[in-house]
Formats: sequence, C-alpha cells, structure tokens
Amino acid sequence: MLGIELKGHDYKYEVAELCKLFTTQFRLENNNDEFKNNIINEVIITDNEIKSTTKYYEDDNLKISKEEIVDIKSLNSEEIKKRTKTTIKRSIFKVLDELFDTYVPWGILTGIRPVKIVHNLLDQGLSDEKIRQTLKDKYFIKDEKIDLALDIAKRERVFIYPIDKNKISLYVSIPFCPTRCVYCSFPANPMKQFGHLRQDYVKSLIREIQGLAKILEDTNKEIETLYIGGGTPTALEASQLDELIKSLFKELDLSKIKEFTVEAGRPDTITREKLEVMKKHNVSRISINPQTMNDETLVKIGRDHNVNDIVECFNMARELGFDNINMDIILGLVDENVDMVKNTLEKIKELSPESLTVHTLAIKRASTLKENLDKYELTRYEEMINMINLSMEYAKDMGLNPYYMYRQKHMLGNLENIGYAKEGFECIYNIQIMEEKQSNFAVGAGAISKYVYVDEDRIERTDNVKNVEQYIDRVDEMISRKEKEVYKNVN
Repeated sequence: MLGIELKGHDYKYEVAELCKLFTTQFRLENNNDEFKNNIINEVIITDNEIKSTTKYYEDDNLKISKEEIVDIKSLNSEEIKKRTKTTIKRSIFKVLDELFDTYVPWGILTGIRPVKIVHNLLDQGLSDEKIRQTLKDKYFIKDEKIDLALDIAKRERVFIYPIDKNKISLYVSIPFCPTRCVYCSFPANPMKQFGHLRQDYVKSLIREIQGLAKILEDTNKEIETLYIGGGTPTALEASQLDELIKSLFKELDLSKIKEFTVEAGRPDTITREKLEVMKKHNVSRISINPQTMNDETLVKIGRDHNVNDIVECFNMARELGFDNINMDIILGLVDENVDMVKNTLEKIKELSPESLTVHTLAIKRASTLKENLDKYELTRYEEMINMINLSMEYAKDMGLNPYYMYRQKHMLGNLENIGYAKEGFECIYNIQIMEEKQSNFAVGAGAISKYVYVDEDRIERTDNVKNVEQYIDRVDEMISRKEKEVYKNVN
C-alpha cells in the first residue's frame, strides 16, 4: 500500500484519479508513518509562480524527487487554479512513471474527452507539429495517441464547424431491456418486471415531446440529429415504436434532420415488423450490437440470443434496405482472450457494417471485483492493449476510419473507446455529444439534457428522473425543468 500526503493544497480527487492510472493500492493520508512507501506532494504558490515538488520515500529514505515550476504572472484566479492542478499532476506523474512499469498512453489526462483539447489547439491556429509538441510536453501523451486524437479531431471538424447555436441534437430514452446485461450501467429496466409499463411510458414520453416542441419553437431551435437509444428501443412493441415515431414527426419539425438513428441493439428484440416500422419512418441509421460473436460469452453476460441470431438480424436489415448499420463490441468481456476477440472481428468483417464502435470494459468489470483488483487488472492490461490494437487493425482492413472517441475513467491507463466508420457514414450525433459544441435535448426516463452556451464556454444540465414509474407520474415536472433552464437564458 502506497501512502500519499498532500501539502499546500487539497486536490484529493485530482490526485486520486491520476494515481488510479498506475495502481489502486494507495491511500491519501495526512500522516503516512504507517506506510513503508510514501509519496509527499507539496505545492507553494507565490505572486509569480507555482512550484509542485513530489518526493518518494522508502523506509524514510528519499528515492525519487521531481519538481515542476510554472510562471503565473498576469493570470486570473481561475487560470491559476487550472495551472495548479496541472502542475501537481505533472510532478506526481513523473514519480509514478518511474515507480510503476505501466503503459499510460494518455499521460496526465484523466477526463473522458481528450479530442476536445485538440479542437481547442486547432481553434488557436496551431500547426500539427505544434499541437503534437504541446500534447507531449504538457500532458505526457504518447505519440500514437496524439496521432489518433489529431486524426479524429480533423474528421470531426467537418461536422462541427461552423458552429450554429440554433441547431440541436435530440435524444429519446427507451429504458427497457429484455434482460439486464451484467456490465450495464445505463437505464435498463428488465421486461419481466417492467414490461407492463411500456404503453404508459410511451404516452408520457409523447407528453414530454409536446412540451419540448413548444420550447424549441419559442427559441427557434432546429433539430439536426435524432437519436433513439436506451436501454433497448426495440424492446417496445412494433405498434408502440410506430406510435412514438409518428408523434415525434407530428409534434416536432424534423424536416431538416441530417440523421435519424435507432439503437435496434439486441437481436432478441428485433423483428421484421419493427424493422419495417423504422424503414417506413425513414430511420437512416440503426445499431445491431452483438458485443461479442462468441456464444459462450453471450450466455455469461446475460444475453438471450446467440451469434446466429445476430447474423440473421443483420441480414434481415440489409434485405429491408438499411444501408447504414453500426455494430458495437466490447473488449474485456468475462473470460474472453485475444483469440476470441479475433473471432468476433472476423465475423463482423464478413458482415461489413458501415460503422463499428469498440468499447473497453475493464473498469466496469473491475468495479465488481472486491479482492485482488490490482492483480486482476495488471495481468489483464497487456492483453487489453493487444485487443485494442487488433480492433484497430481490423477496422482499417474493413475500410473504417476512427471518427470519434471517449475514454472511461477509473481504469488503469484510461484506455479509449473508439467509433470507426466508412467515409460518409460517420454518426453526427456521436460527434456532437462527445465534443460538446452543440446543445443536446433529451427526453425520457434517465435522460440528461445538456445546454451548451458556446459564447460563455459554459454547459448546464437538467436531469430527468431515472425511475420509470416516477417519470410517468412526474413528466410535467421534467418539462418544467427544461423550461426553467432554457427560458432564463433567452435574451
């Protein structure tokens, strides 16, 4: 166990998040005498500079010492605070990097949107070479990740710029699933217990859509993309899905949308009738998400379908004319190794979807492990890297380019999740929601609306209640929450 003592500041959260990139076996303490190994970080701030010194001791013997000094003349208090956090993280990172033989490709970055930093640097007119140098020198990011982030940012900018403050994206939450997968952290209510609420839920959802329609009309907002997600939207009956989509087009002006996505998601909820409903309403993009193409794993993660069901659903969608299909896979599922991931990628390559989203699962699996967390993650880490590299190779071979990315927190190394797509099939909704240059209005249980005020560099949020029964009873309150936020900011 590593003891960590902070002097001159109280940025415990930031320090803890950084340390988790290397190990979970640490404790933040005021007095670390009980530990054999200690790290002491001390910060001194004067009118002119910030100095962060990090020292590592073994049995009271100084073994490593790293210092970072930053000039803060002419900076305001908020900028000084940001610089202080970065300076602390840099000096601690240098010590941890010597102590642990761990591949930490994103350096000191612990947030989930590294591409946003690249966008900001591009907005300043910096050259590619200057951006690369900044990311390497300031954040300690590895070359391969710098290239990835820069590549993705350039692909995204075509869809983000010029920024139009009147355009928004719309998310519709369907929080029902046939069963709850063991790794799931999204709103998902198993059909066995909550399926009887679907019709009442749809009616309440339409009520919220009507309330949203007035807000959008009053503020002259234009819907650029529409995304129905979950849960599993195809957990609704075909008639309920039809009713919902009809209402969306009736209540809202969707005449200018560039993209309409529905997460068909799990094959055990997909029927020809539901696909025909989506096709009738001009859904332009669907997801059929296997997560894995190994039957034994599907059983272990709680899926009520097999690989053959996935293939049949995919082929049925193709037969009905869907020409923009995404597939999701998850790396690090229980008991899966690199060969099993290769099998998944081979089968997906045969289907040739227009886009592939590759997620890493290490953090969620780790959260269920109560013992030997470090041992488990460290033995799996190299294999996870190999899985990610393999997925990159297959994506390239399938003609898929990386077009958006985010990272999950609390996992060793903060490995990334990447969306790949064929040229012209990038999901605009995913790009906008990730880079936060456009407001995202969201309806339904568990939905979170995000209001982006570009000129002020400010983002506000309103949350809908997660519980389905409460949502049904309190839908008018969900509308009021949106009205309160939106109308107070209308000039």
